[in-house]
Amino acid sequence: MTDTTDTVTNRSEIVFLYDAVDANPNGNPLSGSNRPRIDPQTQQAIVTDVRLKRYLRDQLDDDGHGVYIRNVQEEGEQFTRAQLLEDRLKAVDPDDYDLDDDEEADKFRDEIFGTFLETSADVRYFGATMSVDNTYNDHLPDHFTGPVQFSPGKTMHAVNENEEYDSLTSVIATQEGKEQGGFDLDDHRIQYGMIRFHGLVDEHGAENTKLTDEDVRRLDTLCWRALKNQTISRSKVGQEPRLYLRVEYDEESYHLGGLDKDLRLDEAASKPDEELRNVRDLAIEVDGLVDRLAGASEQIARVRVVASDVLQFTRGGEPGGPDLLYDALRDAVGADAVDVIDVYDEHLETLAAAE
Repeated sequence: MTDTTDTVTNRSEIVFLYDAVDANPNGNPLSGSNRPRIDPQTQQAIVTDVRLKRYLRDQLDDDGHGVYIRNVQEEGEQFTRAQLLEDRLKAVDPDDYDLDDDEEADKFRDEIFGTFLETSADVRYFGATMSVDNTYNDHLPDHFTGPVQFSPGKTMHAVNENEEYDSLTSVIATQEGKEQGGFDLDDHRIQYGMIRFHGLVDEHGAENTKLTDEDVRRLDTLCWRALKNQTISRSKVGQEPRLYLRVEYDEESYHLGGLDKDLRLDEAASKPDEELRNVRDLAIEVDGLVDRLAGASEQIARVRVVASDVLQFTRGGEPGGPDLLYDALRDAVGADAVDVIDVYDEHLETLAAAE
């Protein structure tokens, strides 16, 4: 059962950037052709928090952690949510408890509660609605409110839809002597987008789902690897993580808020929105972010950060790579408080087999 002695006590604020090249980062099925979600006023592409959490859940599953909200298909059978709950809790046998006895019923409820959260990593992070009906669910709350929440993401600039993909004709060559056939596909993609997400880890909500410090540290590599590994479908290829930053505060119920909005495209060092095609066409100005962190340095316990080696930044108009950002953060909050994440080394400690 999960050891709750290290349940999260510090609030964290997350900024996560990834980009998309000739991809559909989040289609809208209500559009009729799954077109990218685009704000009609600003022309910014939109990615829902649900889409991001799906990537994270799939990566947790691949890493060997129990995931409750998932699509499980085995030998053609699609499992129901009730069956998934039964699978999570199959180690707890109701026959081992006298449920007519209040004390025994409480023990059974505690065992169910702990085992469910132990085997459902995604619920510890994001919560879940328990809309199923079985023996176990009678002893679980109606819902778990997730302590880790992301706001919907938006591109940092206006985007253009790539018209060349609007009506894609595929011609299939068959055996020699037979006709070639064609069919039309709706394949809507944006040319380029730098997508910006803001997240929050609430220490009070962590008490309800038993989210641990180890779970939060896992996020520091999970977000990056999920975008690397889970964007492999046809319309999702072309997405790459570019910046992950988690600010952990040491003052209860305190966070600056809106740190993602403190990162802006440096217009002088970036191409116009309509000409953006890849990450090398832009630079991100970090002055606002660094200055806000410097002003709250006494309330900051640590900053965990990693940036893509090809992402360019500017500080005071001066350009540079990730080291420019790392050095600016060290100046703002102190060198000892800044950890540069080694994603592919650290993630090995977060795999289920390593626990």
